[in-house]
This record gives sequence, C-alpha cells and structure tokens, in this order.
Amino acid sequence: MRRNNSPLFVSAKAVAERAGVSRSAVSRTFTDGASVSEETRRKVIEAAEALGYHVNHLARQLRERSNIVCLIVSDLTTPVRAAMVDHLTRKLQAAGKITVVLNTKSDEASVNHALKLTLHYRADATVVLSGTPSTALVKTALSNGQQVVLINRDDRLEGCDIVGLDNATAAREALFLLRRAGCRRVGLLTSAARTPSLVEREQHFLATASTEGLSVVTLEAETTSYGAGLQSAKRAFARSDPPDGVFCVTDLLALGFMDGARHEFGLCIPKDLCVIGFDNIEQASWEAYRLTTFEQPLEKIANHVVSLLVSTDLSMPQAMRSAVFEPVAIWRRSVRHHPI
Repeated sequence: MRRNNSPLFVSAKAVAERAGVSRSAVSRTFTDGASVSEETRRKVIEAAEALGYHVNHLARQLRERSNIVCLIVSDLTTPVRAAMVDHLTRKLQAAGKITVVLNTKSDEASVNHALKLTLHYRADATVVLSGTPSTALVKTALSNGQQVVLINRDDRLEGCDIVGLDNATAAREALFLLRRAGCRRVGLLTSAARTPSLVEREQHFLATASTEGLSVVTLEAETTSYGAGLQSAKRAFARSDPPDGVFCVTDLLALGFMDGARHEFGLCIPKDLCVIGFDNIEQASWEAYRLTTFEQPLEKIANHVVSLLVSTDLSMPQAMRSAVFEPVAIWRRSVRHHPI
C-alpha cells in the first residue's frame, strides 16, 4: 500500500541519487543520441530498474509539442464508429502519438466543449468524427497551433484538413442495383440523426431517382439503430403501397428493417424485398443477413489521417491535403441479380 506522503511516481531525481550521478545524466541516459559514458549509463539503468522508474514522455514533450492527438467522437458503441476509432488509435499509437478519445454527443454545444478540452490538453491535433464545431472555436484551435482534421463533415472550414466519402456515387449505385433487380416501388430509409454523411446519401439517392422519373417511398427512423430499422419496417409494410426495394443509409438500419420485414410480415429476401445498406459492418456479412452494402475504407481513411498528422509539410495547400474516398460495393444476397 502506498503511504500518503510517498510520491505517485518515481522521479528522475530519485534515480540520480541512487545512481550517484547528476539529474542531467539521467536525462541524457534516456534521450536517444545524447552523450553519456557507458559506466554512467549502467549505473542509471540499474537504479531505474531497482526503483521502477519510467520516463515521463508527456512532461518532456510538453516543453515543445505535446504529441497528443484528440479524437472527438459520439456513438462509440455503433460498429462502424468503433471500428474507425480502433483503426485510428492503433495507427496513431504506432506512429508514436498519444491518443485521447473524447466521448461526446453530436450536438454543437457538446462538440464545442470537447474541442475546448483539447486546448486545455495542449493537443497538437484534433480529429473530429462527430458533429460540427463552431467556426470561431475551430479558428481558436488553429490560431493556437493545433491541426484540425474533419472526417465526413459537410463544412469546409479554412485551415482544416478534410477527409470524406463519395456518398453521391454510392447512392447512385444503390439505386442502379435496385432498378436492375426489377424493383418497382423503391424506398429510402434515412435517419433523423441528420449527420452530414447520412444527409448526403439521402439527397443524392432522391436526386438520382428524380432524374429518372421515380417517386421514392421515404421513411425516417428516429435513430440509426437496429431497433429503429425494425420499427421502420413495421410502418413501411403496414401501408397499402410498401416498397419492394429499399436503400438504408446505414447497415444497422438495414439489418433491423430486414428482420422486421421477414419476421413480422413473412417477406422473403430478396424474392419479395431487396435491401441495401451502407458501412459493411461485421454483422452485415453474417449468414442470417448477407447484406449487400457499401464498405467504408476505414483503413485507408485512417492511414491518410495519420499521414496528415505526422507530415511536417503543413504549407501544402489545403486542397491537396483533403481527400475523398470511394465506398466499395459489397455484393451479397439481399438484392436479386436480375428481375423476377
């Protein structure tokens, strides 16, 4: 048990005293490339191991750069968000970054509060995965030397690095797949969450349908959850003109919608109903669903973000630092290959 008056951590001073060397000799021993004699190094290492000493990298880095990268994120329990955070944290840590995850709500006030915390932490960079911070607060972060990366946001704040998805192409492809399958009453299941990516998928799907002279049965779930998809199916198939092909803006909505259609109304997928999702979460590939969907290239996105954060060329034009990734169509059996 630690005594109340004992230090929380073993200090470099304690190591120096035990080794019989100066405090600066301890610092040089644990600094790559620093000059220190082999005898002194041996004494310091032995003393450090005996005392259980570990270098305080954070205190050392705060003299110049903190090496901290903050991730502002909400809905951490959703599969695609959890996977994105997993990719980013592992790759950032491999690049020697200290990662701080700020779990927040997606509304502007919550995101602004989280961004203020990053300034208190003296973070070198902030990656915003959820919500949209105010322009004024982003400018404050940038003026304090912080790098800001926005992922799947619809704003184009000057000075920020932008990483996005080509939702337009995916939405057009989704409509094409449903039309090719012979679907005559096309539906769209969107969400009241109204995040930038979801809105883009919705708008481009509806716009493409309009240019082809199609009317779309539009359903709006309260959230992007499995349960919301299930309830949406109950509403959709209780009406007199239910859809026979539906594009769901997330996989979770699609999985719930499929189960509602099958278990509540006895529909057969894809014979009676074709369903397309978005994200390619692990559950989409399960044998019970085999959902046709669009995969977010999470690893490529994470690699690009890390390359931005480790790059020393901050003078590169913003347009060259921004990137848009194309979702990959994943064909499974929730959509027919041809009309019946």
